Amino acid sequence: MPMHMHMLSSELIGAVLESAPDAMLIVDDSGTVRYANQHVTELFGFAHDQIVGHRVEALLPERFRAAHGKLRGEFMKRRRARPMGSGLDLHGLRADGSEFPVEISLSHVECEPEPFVVAAIRDITDHLRAERELKESREQADRANLAKSRFLATASHDLRQPLQTLSVLNGALRRMVDNSPATEAVAQQEQAIRAMAHLLNALLDISKLESGAVKPDPTDFAVAALFEELRTEFSGLAANKGLSFKVTSSVDCVHSDPALVGQILRNLISNAIKYTCTGWVALRCLHEEPSLVRIEVLDTGIGIPAELQRYIYDEFYQVGVSANRTREGYGLGLNIVQRLVTLLAARLDVRSEVGKGSLFTLTLPASASDVRPTQIGAERPARVTHAEARILLVEDDAAVRNATGMLLKSDGYHVSAAACLAEALEQVANDPRVDLVVTDYHLAGGETGTQVITSLREALDRPLKALLITGDTSSAIAQLPPDPLMRVASKPMDSEKLLSLLRALLANG
Repeated sequence: MPMHMHMLSSELIGAVLESAPDAMLIVDDSGTVRYANQHVTELFGFAHDQIVGHRVEALLPERFRAAHGKLRGEFMKRRRARPMGSGLDLHGLRADGSEFPVEISLSHVECEPEPFVVAAIRDITDHLRAERELKESREQADRANLAKSRFLATASHDLRQPLQTLSVLNGALRRMVDNSPATEAVAQQEQAIRAMAHLLNALLDISKLESGAVKPDPTDFAVAALFEELRTEFSGLAANKGLSFKVTSSVDCVHSDPALVGQILRNLISNAIKYTCTGWVALRCLHEEPSLVRIEVLDTGIGIPAELQRYIYDEFYQVGVSANRTREGYGLGLNIVQRLVTLLAARLDVRSEVGKGSLFTLTLPASASDVRPTQIGAERPARVTHAEARILLVEDDAAVRNATGMLLKSDGYHVSAAACLAEALEQVANDPRVDLVVTDYHLAGGETGTQVITSLREALDRPLKALLITGDTSSAIAQLPPDPLMRVASKPMDSEKLLSLLRALLANG
């Protein structure tokens, strides 16, 4: 090669290395630095002649030098490139004695009379700081979400308790008053309590969804079991408005979170009943595609104008209700539905025609296998008539306990009460004639209503029907194992629903 071409190549290589964004070194087989660009002197703070001609280990803290020499020797033997960002936790040493973290990319170059290594060195102080700050931010966010979850769980329980007390006291009062003015006052009080309960439930549901406290727990479940629950829950409400609630039987199975799907359908059905004055509301299931199941809620209600359908999922929006008009509900149900649909990665479609009704379609993944209905054991408690039924009430909140006891007694039940598991066991030890236990889920001292139910059944050595009442809407409730002798009800619950559940439980032997 002509001399001028060799000089041109050297100048070109030098220019390329000087323009590189990283500190660049050329190190020979013995570990001596043969070239260093300007970035090296700026990064390490050494003069150029303090680097070139000296051992590369001089740029490393003392504790790394022995290991580095060994690693360098192994690299020269393997002769494989090592990309930036991989390898060991390395630090560079500045001229002032300070250290800084580095990433090093190595490339092996064959050359005569000896091979050499090109090293690109990058200061990652800012990168590590950003990673650390990101990790701290995530930890802070996790702590904040945990704090939100704890707050919401506490608020959910503590806010629902006084509403539950008001609701059952109102139910007891309705059975006691017999004069017209008092009856009207109690009826208006009931409406106010119900409105407070609906708003509180909706706001707590939205807060839990926003905080990330609600986590889907998908499983395979039969649509028929959920439909039967909804039939029982909404038939009376529809009948009170003169509507028919049609539920079409289904053999389909779905893979999703049954509690959250149930919450979606309850909001859709409740809305359908609210906006339907005459005719019917229907619930049905279609399985036209192998991998998908469509659950539909239909009604013959007022319908939704096409230009307003985009707004129906907004918070506090209600079709045909102006801000200053008396409203039934608060327009939060469909907002909750939309959030739940997104959480489940499901799909919700709406078709509606003014004056003819609406159709909401929830599309969910089909289960890969059939789900058998829960088998009910052969041994069941005998049917008990209302007049002779004995109920054990377990509730740690004195106000709720006294109000609920008053309501049950006013409806003709024999009632004994306990504040905790020990008192409940003492009650049945003194008098085992108990037909049904009504218990709160969260009791003082970390006790739960499920522990109460299990312990009472063991103490009585027989099946015992139970109503579990809770203000907890977390996955812990949704994940309770199926129990054909137990019903779960959420606070705040109006007195008529409570009494209706008790009658249904006692009647089913």
